[in-house]
Amino acid sequence: MTEQRRIRVLDPRLANQIAAGEVVERPASVVKELVENAIDAGSRRIEVELEAGGARLIRVRDDGGGIAEEDLPLALSRHATSKIASLEELEGVASLGFRGEALASISSVSRLELASNVDDDPTAGWRVVVEGRQMEPRVSPAPHPRGTSVTVRDLFFNTPARRKFLRTEKTEFGHVEEAFRRQALSRFDIGWVLHHNHKAIHQLRPGSDPASRERRIAALLGRAFLEHALHLDIGASGLRLWGWVGLPTHSRAQADQQYFFVNGRVVRDRLVAHAIRQAYRDVLFHGRHPVFVLYLEVDPEVVDVNVHPTKHEVRFRDGRMVHDFLFSSLHRALGEARAGQPAGTVADEAGEGAPSPEAEPPRVAEAAGRWQQQPMSLPGRDDAGSKVTPDRVRAFMEGYRNLHPDHEESLLTPQSAAPGAGGAAAGVALAEREAFRAARPPTLPEEDDTRAPPLGYAVAQLHGVYILSQSERGLILVDMHAAHERIVYERMKAQVHGGALEAQPLLVPVALAASPAEVATAEAEREAFSRFGVELDVAGPESLLVRQLPALLSDADVEPLIRDMLADLERYGRSDRLEAHVNELLSTMACHGSVRANRRLTLEEMNALLRDMERTERSGQCNHGRPTWTEMSMKELDRLFLRGQ
Repeated sequence: MTEQRRIRVLDPRLANQIAAGEVVERPASVVKELVENAIDAGSRRIEVELEAGGARLIRVRDDGGGIAEEDLPLALSRHATSKIASLEELEGVASLGFRGEALASISSVSRLELASNVDDDPTAGWRVVVEGRQMEPRVSPAPHPRGTSVTVRDLFFNTPARRKFLRTEKTEFGHVEEAFRRQALSRFDIGWVLHHNHKAIHQLRPGSDPASRERRIAALLGRAFLEHALHLDIGASGLRLWGWVGLPTHSRAQADQQYFFVNGRVVRDRLVAHAIRQAYRDVLFHGRHPVFVLYLEVDPEVVDVNVHPTKHEVRFRDGRMVHDFLFSSLHRALGEARAGQPAGTVADEAGEGAPSPEAEPPRVAEAAGRWQQQPMSLPGRDDAGSKVTPDRVRAFMEGYRNLHPDHEESLLTPQSAAPGAGGAAAGVALAEREAFRAARPPTLPEEDDTRAPPLGYAVAQLHGVYILSQSERGLILVDMHAAHERIVYERMKAQVHGGALEAQPLLVPVALAASPAEVATAEAEREAFSRFGVELDVAGPESLLVRQLPALLSDADVEPLIRDMLADLERYGRSDRLEAHVNELLSTMACHGSVRANRRLTLEEMNALLRDMERTERSGQCNHGRPTWTEMSMKELDRLFLRGQ
């Protein structure tokens, strides 16, 4: 029989080491906590020094307000802080640290020394030393400039089991550098220095003007990030989103250049990640990850940062509003980027979020407008599948009836759905002919460098696949099928989603067994379902009935689709599953309805395609995320042929 043990209060040293297990995972965790304290102290310069990846030494120096002599021992106590004093302050906390656990936790698993001075006299100052919390803090005089230095030696020296989990010096330093990078991106007005093994790694000057921000982004993420990014500054409903989002074709194999800040605090939040993923869904190549550095500013009282010991996660009071704001802002920014146009700033039309003079976008390099593909393996051209059937084409065309019947650029006219049209093949052929007929421009204007369009004028076609165009800057190559595919796709989406999706009642309603939570969500989100032509009824406490679906999705697998929508609506307050399914079908149709390889085009047709690319949203990549065009400047061509060397 197991001996019954009495309840007792934990030893303070053991309690601190338990807390350290949550807060202090590795040297990077220590750097994060100490740097956040330095930021909260009002520092204008923060220096981080490491040895052996931080396992042997971590020292963080700042020039902030400092800590008074009488407060030094208290600074190392658990739940002791100067940052909040009441529940009201906690609910609107604006500081990065506020739990009062960091220094106590760190000191319980290391040899810690804290020196500080609150005066401008550099001969003044005090120091406190503790080792593994085995003795009371010792305070003694120690000259120190205004500010604070925290030195942490021999991390986990008294917890060998924890020390065994540390990786190689290179790996641990990599984690520290990433933590340093996040903090340096959070505050452009602070100067930052990082040393490792007595070698300077980063030396970043402070400055909040556009040029200073640009220099810091380039130093931390590389110049290529800026050259392939859009700057945005949008405000609405008390929210402001600003920063940089990478163009879809400047994606990465790993999610290693994604930085999101809420009121200056770096966060990794599921709601935020979902909104960003949705915004990129229609333009990003499969398996790739977008890059971004984004800053969300909200009223501190509507966001709860006290939901996780490491403060990486937050909770918004109105998560749906935040999700929709992020999605719509990024979706608009990516949509307004068109082929051939240089990257610029996206701001809200109402002016609420218009950038202030100090928030103007940086002047990026000349190549900022290029949508160039990163090296990657590409699937075959048939990756879109062959899902188009005569029935689906007819169902789609029925949905077009009475939508813009007099518009000369309608891609598929009502006549194309008439009996005897020959099914999918006839519809595809007509779509192809109509697209070029509607877009064909008048006789090309004489070349005028002051009025040259972004993608220039076509001069030739290569192997029936690529269009060669001469622009002001050099040579442009366009994949004509990929470009036309995006144009057709965007026109289809505009017409289908701009009108009403044709709904089709099911002959036999589909019954779904549902949890009480799913039933509650179905009742609360009835309008969200009906907006996409779905009729979902509650048949009982744990039963749902699907009575109607969009005509385009008549062959869809109903149950997983509805369950996924319910899960999204419950978690994020928004679901785009139906829209995604409709767009997938439209994308497939656009792929089959676009001009094919080996088709000879006239110069007029080629130039019509270039002009359409310049007018079409997201025209820098096809429906599958592949690039539609690339450019070689005259300087690059001269370098290729060694001209002038």
